[in-house]
Amino acid sequence: SLRNVEDLLHERRIDVSHETVRIWRNRFGPMFAADIRRKRLERMRSVRCWRWHLDEVFVKINGVTHYLCRAVDHEGEVLEVVATRRRDSKAALRFLKREMKRYGRPQKVITDRLPSYGAAMKAIGNAQRQLCKGVRINNRAENSHQPFRRRERAMLRFRSMKTLQKFTSVH
Repeated sequence: SLRNVEDLLHERRIDVSHETVRIWRNRFGPMFAADIRRKRLERMRSVRCWRWHLDEVFVKINGVTHYLCRAVDHEGEVLEVVATRRRDSKAALRFLKREMKRYGRPQKVITDRLPSYGAAMKAIGNAQRQLCKGVRINNRAENSHQPFRRRERAMLRFRSMKTLQKFTSVH
């Protein structure tokens, strides 16, 4: 917690408040997280079994249903989270293009049986790598939604797309 960091710094004779630590976390935390994520992904691209699990979850923002698309790698690390208003093949294609531009092509893409993913994979030319058979094959992506749902309940929902996107980039 912020107060623990304050106590650790106080033991080293550095006097800062927990508010200062919170400001530092908000300012420098995303940079550190992005650097760690980038280094990890450089190592993971060389792995033979580079797999993505794609899934979406329904989120209400001011009473309007939106979709939170999430890409998770085979180790359970969240690659990308994008909030969209639509759940069609155009949105899936935009999401997949963005992912492949940033992370390269995976060996396999595991999805649920949503037809828009199949259409988007066919448009990209990656349809032979899509895998959507089996009941529990996409559990890795489904389980990555649980911490998000817990935090969403604690925050009493979201009021704008911007706050949702900012929240999901951190959690």
